[in-house]
Amino acid sequence: MATPLSDTSLSPLKTVAVIGLGTMGTGIAEVLARAGREVIGIDISEAQAAQAVTALEASTARAVRRERLTEQEREDVLSRFRTFTDLAAAADADLVIEVTPESYDIKQQVFRALDDIVRPETILATGTNALSVTRLAADSARPERVLGLHFFNPAPAMKLVEVVSSVLTAPGAVAAVTDLAIELGKEPVAVGDRPGFVADGLLFGYLNQAAAMYEAKYASREDIDAAMKLGCGLPMGPLALLDLIGVDTARTVLEAMYAESHDRLHAPAPILKQLSEAGLTGRKSGRGFYSYEASNSASVVRDALTPLEGAAPATGRTVRSVGVAGSGTMASGIAEVFAKAGYEVVLAARSEEKAQAAKARIGKSLSRSVDKGRMTAEAAAGTLDRITPAGSYDAFEDVDLALEAVAEDLEIKQQLFATFDKVCKPGAILATTTSSLPVVACARATSRPQDVIGMHFFNPAPAMKLVEVVRTVLTEDDVHATVREVCAKIRKHPVDCGDRAGFIVNALLFPYLNNAIKMVQEHYATLDDIDAAMKLGGGYPMGPFELLDVVGLDVSLAIEKVLHREFRDPGLAPAPLLEHLVAAGCLGRKTGRGFREYARR
Repeated sequence: MATPLSDTSLSPLKTVAVIGLGTMGTGIAEVLARAGREVIGIDISEAQAAQAVTALEASTARAVRRERLTEQEREDVLSRFRTFTDLAAAADADLVIEVTPESYDIKQQVFRALDDIVRPETILATGTNALSVTRLAADSARPERVLGLHFFNPAPAMKLVEVVSSVLTAPGAVAAVTDLAIELGKEPVAVGDRPGFVADGLLFGYLNQAAAMYEAKYASREDIDAAMKLGCGLPMGPLALLDLIGVDTARTVLEAMYAESHDRLHAPAPILKQLSEAGLTGRKSGRGFYSYEASNSASVVRDALTPLEGAAPATGRTVRSVGVAGSGTMASGIAEVFAKAGYEVVLAARSEEKAQAAKARIGKSLSRSVDKGRMTAEAAAGTLDRITPAGSYDAFEDVDLALEAVAEDLEIKQQLFATFDKVCKPGAILATTTSSLPVVACARATSRPQDVIGMHFFNPAPAMKLVEVVRTVLTEDDVHATVREVCAKIRKHPVDCGDRAGFIVNALLFPYLNNAIKMVQEHYATLDDIDAAMKLGGGYPMGPFELLDVVGLDVSLAIEKVLHREFRDPGLAPAPLLEHLVAAGCLGRKTGRGFREYARR
């Protein structure tokens, strides 16, 4: 019978056994050894165990060269790491962390064997990110001492550690492991037992949707990845990240998530199965969504799907002058972008006063750029001189490109496009900056739908590099070619996508945000823990709730509703908590309260 576990029965976790010395196990062993722990590394493969020692020698040698370790400290770290091929070596461990393949059979065999090997007070931790900790604990003779300890790759660099409790886990075990994580210099987040936990639970749904988007040929792999990096500030695009994680691993995690949630967003995209079964598992095999120089290489090489560079551009139309309709932040930002690039800009609003105010806002923005040394006073003055404010859209009669940035309301936009149709000269390109409405509905408000296209800029337009170029089924090739050429001239990165709700970025971003809200709604994790998990574990510049409060909860709800209406997927239905906050007038930073409260300005 296992010894009862009280908060005082735990000795410090000085000796730790790590079972499974692949990339993750070796990284965890390094973290422990560098923090002064005695580490027992165990792997059934002698070659893998030797490789782990070699990897630790190499990484500590780099640390000495970078003056992060002394030679003596390096020797001490190496002396604390011993490797074995027999589980019996874990007999003296205070904590055992298994990092074996994501298979119940393998992990259960390890836990059952450990029951007869380790001391009664030893804590057993699984490094799984996809399997049920509760199920593994139930198979152990000491379920109260079993928990999850989920490090992120690469373990030495990533700060987040998810500490996973099952309904059987004793509080003392959780406290001891949490204290250890803090001593290792990590930031532990306490979570309950469900597949994916917090970070992967949110991340893998998003990755799955990106894979499905690519499989549907909605956008190229390069455009999907560029859109999420440039539009959301992510360190990697989703398809490149799937290749890094391993396509087979992602499929396993999603299968486990779907088995519990039955949410179609978690049902693995068929392409993940196809690639896995073909052995195209990503970087480790040398080919996945992309092709790599060799197995385990990070260097992407050209393949049959790589876009041709330096190909002769399609013949487009000439754009010398641009009309921007609107007087808000987005309209002002877009007008500034075009004027900086040398275009003559007509900035038109519903009144002369609104147009002048918008130009004044641009003047202040340019002054800040001068103050920060980003441009000269002469360049700023020249930019402002190229902007002509107007109180009527009649001023668009000679522009080559008319671009609207008015309220996200289809009726308002359609009325404006009908006006463009009457005012603008034949051959002028008519563009909408909508982020969620159908571009073709704007096109149909004109007698020239072939000239209409979407140009979705991101806020703030002067700073954000991405433009989603949205073709409808009616858009002419030369209109598309011209807009891509214009994007290059204004130093933006265009990505091509079709005319469906959310385009690339919002279609992938907002279901992820919605799922984060559901986690809080279900009391699975706190706002702070979820934000910390995504920033520390996923490399996101902002946590989901920080971002929601910045975007505006009303805007977020509107986009969620559009996505749900377009795709009819129950998993895309807006979280009730989001609807309740909007109904209460808690819209985020702009009202002083959203998911969090803010000081009024």
